[in-house]
Amino acid sequence: MSSKNKAMVLAAGLGTRLRPLTDLISKPMAPIVNKPVMEHIIELLKEHDFTEIVCNLHWYPEAIKDYFGDGSKWGVKITYSYESELLGTAGGVKKVEAFFDNKTFLILSGDALTDINLKELVSFHKEKGGICTLALTEVEDPSQYGVVILDNNNRIMGFQEKPLMGEEKSKLANSGIYVFESDIFKYIPPGSFYDFGRDLYPRLLEKNIPYYGYKHSRYWNDVGSFEEYQQGNFDALEGKVKVNIPGVQINEGIWLGKNCKIEEEVVMIPPLVIGNNCVIKKGAKLYGPIIIGDNTVIDERAIMYRGIKWGSGYIGKDASLIGAIIGYDTKIKNRASILENAVVGSRSVIEDGIVIHPSVKIMSNVTIEKDKIINEE
Repeated sequence: MSSKNKAMVLAAGLGTRLRPLTDLISKPMAPIVNKPVMEHIIELLKEHDFTEIVCNLHWYPEAIKDYFGDGSKWGVKITYSYESELLGTAGGVKKVEAFFDNKTFLILSGDALTDINLKELVSFHKEKGGICTLALTEVEDPSQYGVVILDNNNRIMGFQEKPLMGEEKSKLANSGIYVFESDIFKYIPPGSFYDFGRDLYPRLLEKNIPYYGYKHSRYWNDVGSFEEYQQGNFDALEGKVKVNIPGVQINEGIWLGKNCKIEEEVVMIPPLVIGNNCVIKKGAKLYGPIIIGDNTVIDERAIMYRGIKWGSGYIGKDASLIGAIIGYDTKIKNRASILENAVVGSRSVIEDGIVIHPSVKIMSNVTIEKDKIINEE
């Protein structure tokens, strides 16, 4: 494959199902093992020689542009397409039609986690000779996904959107990873909202234009819910998906960033990753899988168990985080407890001794005061 392989990363979505985590950032910037999920996608593209990338933006666009810039840090070239109004997955691609120079091109979601072999996908596509190829993942629960029906030649014959359990005609989910021939642009109207799944693919079926499904067995997670988001982080830590974990591996399953200070009597049970400039104080206990973002202070005797703490902020003395997800720059004060599957948004403050009950969601930029126990959804 030539060095000028072109790809588009779809990064304009709102990530509403991950609120409050995505209140103040776009979903592609949600970190998986301390790196935006989209950074793992950029690294995957580079690994498979896709070095010219266009990225569509809408929600918090500057954060993505400021982080990735022109892509040179990753050895790729990134340009951007801003959508003041969302154009849909296919509409967004149509807008940058000129970028692809009438060549075969690749589309990936900027907010899913995968280590799919893109070269094998493209080879399959070329071999089949269709107008496009969809990467498909076998899923246990098809009711959460749109599933794809294939014939014996892997040609796509139909779709089923979130079928009821037991009524599915397939367990192959659309992974949001596509290879297209430039002829596809004939079927996408310019300047209007147009979606791959809802509009384009049914249209190709109606016109009897052959396109195909590539079944892969590599890792894929759409990071579409808190459970999937947490699972993606833990899977990355445990090596179930091939990604580059930042930091130095100081022990089996323990990665440590730069300029960290870990005091005595700290318990660290892997797997865990600690970002740059963190301070873990005396007697703190970290029971993995755990992700701690950059510039975090974990005070004396704090306990973390199976949790994710984004960068900055503070976890107080004798505080406990049990299976919780905490956003950026959030302060969990002394003796506070955040319990199983609770989520606390960014820049919030949980005051001394507060208990946040299981599965409760706390929005960003709020302070939960003393003597109040918040336990409603």
